[in-house]
Amino acid sequence: MREEEEEQKRELYAVLQVSPDASDEEIRKAYRHWAQVYHPDKYQDLHMKEIATENFQRICQAYEVLSDENKRVIYDIYGMEGLTSGLELGPKLNRVEELKAELEKLRQRKELQRMAAQFQSTGRIIAHVSWPELRDGYGVMRGMAMTSQVTSQLSKRTTVAMGGSLEVSDNAGGASASAVVRHQVSPASYLEVVATTGLRAVIAVQATRQLSAHSTATVTIAKTLKDGSYNLSNTWTRQLSETTHGNIQLLLGPESSVAVGWRKKDENMSAAGELKIGTSSFAASAHYSHNFSSKSHGRIGGRFASNALEIEVGGGRKVSKFSMVRMMYVVGIQGIFWRFELHRGGQKLIVPILLSAHLNPLFAAGAFVVPTSLYFLLKKFVLKPYYIRKERQKALGDKEETAAQVQEARKSAEKAQQLLTPVANRKRSRQLESNGLIVTKAVYGSLKALKKGNESYGVNNESASTVIDVTIPLNFLVNDSGTLKLHEGVKKSGIMGFCDPCPGEPKQLHVEYTYGGHQFEAVVDDYAELSIPQEAHRVLQA
Repeated sequence: MREEEEEQKRELYAVLQVSPDASDEEIRKAYRHWAQVYHPDKYQDLHMKEIATENFQRICQAYEVLSDENKRVIYDIYGMEGLTSGLELGPKLNRVEELKAELEKLRQRKELQRMAAQFQSTGRIIAHVSWPELRDGYGVMRGMAMTSQVTSQLSKRTTVAMGGSLEVSDNAGGASASAVVRHQVSPASYLEVVATTGLRAVIAVQATRQLSAHSTATVTIAKTLKDGSYNLSNTWTRQLSETTHGNIQLLLGPESSVAVGWRKKDENMSAAGELKIGTSSFAASAHYSHNFSSKSHGRIGGRFASNALEIEVGGGRKVSKFSMVRMMYVVGIQGIFWRFELHRGGQKLIVPILLSAHLNPLFAAGAFVVPTSLYFLLKKFVLKPYYIRKERQKALGDKEETAAQVQEARKSAEKAQQLLTPVANRKRSRQLESNGLIVTKAVYGSLKALKKGNESYGVNNESASTVIDVTIPLNFLVNDSGTLKLHEGVKKSGIMGFCDPCPGEPKQLHVEYTYGGHQFEAVVDDYAELSIPQEAHRVLQA
């Protein structure tokens, strides 16, 4: 998504064929250059006039935005969406910094309106299942717990969250309700008031402050209404690196403790650990997750405490944009478990299944090996073929959806090239007389398709639909001094006479040209600069 937004913020620069850093004079010069070709008054033929009018409108729009200082700043920051917001119609701002500040306020206001218009809900259901109790005729469920919370933005600085929980285990159960009000006191600090009733009635006040760019401190004081006891906690969090955070917590109360923890997360892995020592208990836990792909990951973890000892291993997979399933194998002093999890948005369903309350080594090994083997067999012979078939169908569907758009873009590019052809031919003839720069062949499109072409960067019949011939536009762009330059950071499909023949695919531009009687060829990526002629492009003769 971010890449598409960046493309939109550079499209007008591609239309005029100027650098994003171009001066006002360079923009005016480029506009006059293109207007000489596409001005409708130059053509008498109705068909050619229609083509000229269509392309001239694109040039005028680009010039209108890029020649206005305020509009250009808005476009560079937020693209065309910023220009349609109406801000440019308000009071004129004299400084770029003021304009950026107003745009940021506009963005924040829209974000707050979006957040206020909808509630954010989270929830979790844990269903405890017991195979031994089912086998002995006592039923399948050992207990169930449910929690839910809804958060809403009351104002720019105030958020409220309402929640509740219900827990049932054997013949006992209970419920609780909670309310949290959070108020941002300043850009660096906020205050929270928490109240719960039911299983554990508590009222608490929590203050958090950003001490520096990398450090945060939180102080909490809580009173338990049942026995009137107080708890005071201090937590310090610090960013240790770009991907790592550490924290220390000191808790004073009926059960005082000190806890030290850390967490690390990057594109390929995530890990966390904590050590907690209390007046009458201790606990140590850690977990590590590794991403095998954008959709699947493996996970291993462990917990060692005064009343617990367990090791877990397993993995998960994304089944849709918002959903993920995970299966874990857990062995501990409480028994042997399979745990299934379904995560969708802010909702979680967790089903721990007790297989055995006794730690039998043979049973424990079988409970791990058998389902793991079944999973890999299922993945290889059922799931993987299914996802491959599904991705192919999706790719085919996307191709069919964009086919009409690509066809229309090709027609527009061909029309634009019709008006460029006379000037391009004249420039080519002048360069031919002086033995200067002549583009003999230029194709733009799918990187994969161009690699399948012949040795001279031609295009075979199979790949012709994902590339476009741009020899005419490049010859038009050759200046009188016999050089040609395409600017870095500007997507080439926006250049007049170009189009995007394969949306979503990586693209390249392949150019063959002659200069001074020698053969040259160059290959550049979609956003890379092209400056010719260059000696490095010369083709060595056999």
